[in-house]
Amino acid sequence: MLFASTRNKNLTADFKTAIFQGLAEDGGLFYPVHQPDLAAVYNSMNSSHSFNAIASAVTAALLQDELEPGQAEEICNNAFNFEPAFRRLNENHTVMELFHGPSAAFKDFGASFLAASMESFLKDKQDHAVILTATSGDTGSAVARAFYNKKN
Repeated sequence: MLFASTRNKNLTADFKTAIFQGLAEDGGLFYPVHQPDLAAVYNSMNSSHSFNAIASAVTAALLQDELEPGQAEEICNNAFNFEPAFRRLNENHTVMELFHGPSAAFKDFGASFLAASMESFLKDKQDHAVILTATSGDTGSAVARAFYNKKN
């Protein structure tokens, strides 16, 4: 999966580079250049699949060119020892609540995925990542909790 800078669409990076670099070289944010067709992945799922099974399948489909076999499942299992809750509002509407993570912030899902991805890429390497975050809100607690006790 290729990511481009919001300031220059010609400045691109793969997933691994984007997560370790954080911002594009020009200070822009990374966004996916193309949205792969995930219809086959979604159509293969049903209500008996766990959140981690769905997350693993989607991650594997999105990052198939960068992840080793089984790595998507490893990342998702390490990232998500919690699940969103689903609340049925009526026959046609269901809400997914994302505040059921360790810091009670929706950011737990993204921060935990980032931390588990970085840990997976650093596994068996001598490299270490230093995580620095500044916030006036719940981002800091979500990031701190996600990276707590991660290797490298």
